[in-house]
Amino acid sequence: MVNLPALSEEQRELFRLIEDTSAHVFITGRAGTGKSTLLQYFAWNTRKQIAICAPTGVAALNVEGQTIHSLFRLPIGLIADQDLEQSDATRRILNAIDTLVIDEVSMVNADLMDAIDRSLRQARARRAEPFGGVQVIMFGDPYQLAPVPPRGDELRYIQDHYRSFWFFDAWVWAGASGGDEGGMLDLGRHGAELHIRELVQIHRQSDDGFKAMLNAVRFGRVTADIAGVLNDAGARTPPDPEPGEVPIITLATRNDIVNNINRRHLAALPGREQTAVAEINGDFGRGETAYPADAELKLKVGAQVMFLRNDVGAQGDPPRWVNGTIGTVNRILGGSVRVEIDGDEVEVEPAVWERFRYAYNPGSKTLSREVVAEFTQFPLRLAWAVTIHKSQGKTYDRAIIDLGSGAFAPGQTYVALSRLTSIEGLYLSRPLRPSDIRVDPDVARFMAGAQRVASTPVLAAE
Repeated sequence: MVNLPALSEEQRELFRLIEDTSAHVFITGRAGTGKSTLLQYFAWNTRKQIAICAPTGVAALNVEGQTIHSLFRLPIGLIADQDLEQSDATRRILNAIDTLVIDEVSMVNADLMDAIDRSLRQARARRAEPFGGVQVIMFGDPYQLAPVPPRGDELRYIQDHYRSFWFFDAWVWAGASGGDEGGMLDLGRHGAELHIRELVQIHRQSDDGFKAMLNAVRFGRVTADIAGVLNDAGARTPPDPEPGEVPIITLATRNDIVNNINRRHLAALPGREQTAVAEINGDFGRGETAYPADAELKLKVGAQVMFLRNDVGAQGDPPRWVNGTIGTVNRILGGSVRVEIDGDEVEVEPAVWERFRYAYNPGSKTLSREVVAEFTQFPLRLAWAVTIHKSQGKTYDRAIIDLGSGAFAPGQTYVALSRLTSIEGLYLSRPLRPSDIRVDPDVARFMAGAQRVASTPVLAAE
C-alpha cells in the first residue's frame, strides 16, 4: 500500500470519495492538476475489484488497462439498440467488477456510454440498475479531448436520439446537462447520479498570472488584453541552442507539419541513419495509432528525441527521465542508445509495453489481468516537433506553438499552451487569432455544473 501523503489534500479527499462510497464520479480538472496521479494511486491502493479501460489502444496502454470495446466485446461503430452478444467469459468478467474506471472519458461518445451501461445491466441480470450496480469512476477533461464526430447515418442517429454526442449526454445520465447545488445530478428513475469533482490545484505551472490566462483560454474567455499579453510574450525569434542545449520543440496541429520538420532536421545531421524495428508479439492492433512508439524508429547521432514513458530504473533511485523529457542522441549501440539530458548521458534500452486483457478466476472469484500482446521498442520519438495531440500529458519548459492555418478542434490551443511551465517559454509561429480559441458549446453547458459543485464537501461513507 502506498502512503496517502503522496497525494495532495484534494486528491486524498477524492480518493476517499471513490474508495469509501459507491458513488459514480466524474473527475476532471485543468491540465497539470494530477488526474493521472489519482487514477494510478487508486488502482494501486483500492480494496475494490476494479477494471480499468479507455477508448483507444494507446490510452489503455497508458493506464495498463483494456480498451472499452475489447473489455465489453462491443462492435465498432454505432451500437444503438442492436442486440449485445455476450459470451460466458465476458459475463463472468463483468459480474466480478465492483468499480469500472474509464480514463480519457471525454473521448467516449454518448452511444458507447449507453452501450457500457446496457452491457453491465444485461450481464449482471440487474436491468433496473444503472450499470448493473457497478460503480463507475471517470477521468478526463472535455476541454482538451473530444470524441470523434459522427458522420452520415451515425450523425443523423445521434442528432435524433441525443442532445449531443458527448458522454455526459448519454441516456444513463438522463438530465445530466447541468448540476444542482448539492454536487450531484438527479438523473431520473432509471438513470444514475453523477458526482462531478474538479481538481483545481495546478502542479505544472506556478505563476498565478499564467494560470489565469490558461484558464481563460480553456473556458474561451480570452479578452483582448489577455491575447495581447500572450502574443507579445510569444512574438520572439527562438534562440539558437547553446552548445549542449537541445533546440526548442515545435508543437504543431498536423502530422504532416511535424513529420516534415523531423525529417528535415534528421536529414541535415551528418552520419549514418539507423533504424530500430519494434518487436511485436501477439495481437497489438494495427497501424501507427495502435502503437505506443514508432514501429520503425529512425535515428542518427545528434537527433533530438523525446522519452515516451517514465524511467523505471533501479528501485529507490530517482528517475533519470520522465514521459516528455527531451534529450539528444550521443551514441547508438547494438542494444542501447545513449542520450544526453541536461549534460548527463543516460543509457536507454528497449522498453516493453504490455497489452492486457481481464480474465475471471473462478477459484478465487477475482479478476486478473493477463498479457495478450507485447510491443518492444526504444521509448523514444524524434522530437524537433510533435503534434499537439501527442503532447497530451507532457510538460515543456519551452516550446514553439505552430497553429498553422488555425486550430481545427476545440481545446487544441489550450492543450498546446498548457504544456508549458511558464509564459517565458512561449514562442508563437504567428499571433493567436480569435478563431484559435474554440470551446465546444455542449462542453461549456455541461462543465458549468462542474464549476458550481467543485468545492462541495465530500459525501460521507455510504
